[in-house]
Amino acid sequence: MRPRHPLPHLWLMTDERMGESLWMALERLPRGGGVVFRHYGLELADRRALFARVARTARRRGLVLIRAGAERLGRGEDGVHGQRGYGLRTWPAHDRREAVTAIRAGADAVFVSPVFATRSHPGARALGRSRLGLMLRGLPVPIIALGGINARRAASLQPLGIYGWAAIDAWAD
Repeated sequence: MRPRHPLPHLWLMTDERMGESLWMALERLPRGGGVVFRHYGLELADRRALFARVARTARRRGLVLIRAGAERLGRGEDGVHGQRGYGLRTWPAHDRREAVTAIRAGADAVFVSPVFATRSHPGARALGRSRLGLMLRGLPVPIIALGGINARRAASLQPLGIYGWAAIDAWAD
């Protein structure tokens, strides 16, 4: 099944450390933006309840909502992240091999990370502009840059051919 929505250029990645700033971030994300709902650390019942609240906000704001994780969380999903499924299929990749695997799995877009140092993955080796550029060369799907990204940094990556960018802190700060 093909996606019901156009692929957003701007994305919010959710996680537990956002706390109440999640709601501000959802309001700051422009209409037509995307949300990858993660919150893996929550018990399933709590995760489903939070997902339902996020889905209501996404629907009201005209946001595309993608679910990460294997369990269905309820109504309002526009697709899945990191697995085969219905709707819009996005996939994470940290190197070219993972990006090619994602494409073979049917990804509509690939989130490449970490491009820059990030609080989400302290100590992880960042790709940087040069390695990102080499990694993207010739990939036939839209690439979403993730990891230490904000609007200014994303603009600096446009010459490399990124389709869009995703963040946590840039939307919550």
